Amino acid sequence: MLELKEVAKSYGKNEVLSSINFKVEQGKIIGLVGENGAGKSTLLNIIATLNKPSRGTISYNNLNYHKNIKKIRKKIGYVPQEIAVWEHLSVRENMLFFEQLSWKRQSEEDLRKLCTEMNLMKWTEKVSTLSGGMKRKLNLAISLIHEPELLLLDEPTVGIDLRSKKEIATYLKELVIDKQLIMIYISHDMDEIKQLCDKIYSLGDDSYYEALLKNEGLFVVNLS
Repeated sequence: MLELKEVAKSYGKNEVLSSINFKVEQGKIIGLVGENGAGKSTLLNIIATLNKPSRGTISYNNLNYHKNIKKIRKKIGYVPQEIAVWEHLSVRENMLFFEQLSWKRQSEEDLRKLCTEMNLMKWTEKVSTLSGGMKRKLNLAISLIHEPELLLLDEPTVGIDLRSKKEIATYLKELVIDKQLIMIYISHDMDEIKQLCDKIYSLGDDSYYEALLKNEGLFVVNLS
């Protein structure tokens, strides 16, 4: 279980996050929605250990983040908004390169299987020749090499075609259930949020996303 208690973040006098509290159990997908600047990426970066909260505590399976940061980091898979792959290398070369940086050793066969499972078949092609959807799939595959328990995704399908979005969503949902992961997912695409998430949290004062999703019969909790 991931648990946040009174988590806040300020930059000088500007408070971006204020008293965030929630719990997520294994096998569940949480959606984060809200306007730009509401603090979604800031919150995800804090959970990813890339940023420290100004106050509050976070724990994962009774491990306090502050006291066990090295152990926690080994359990996290993080996909930022930006595609972070080597364009001049092939899919194979990217996977092998990032496997060497991973906490967990994987064979080339296992790496290729990981790509195949999300319908990324272009193993030997250079990344520069791939579509945006294929690059997004590779970005995601890299984050899964070390078999994380906590998967944090910041708009991982932005700017790609509908087919690739649906393939990624289907793969992620099955992965979370099969492996009993926790996933936190940021998106402005409400169809994605509705398809994927077990619970939805909104950030910021704007009620647009809350009203939109509640009209679809979905329960939304405002964290602000």
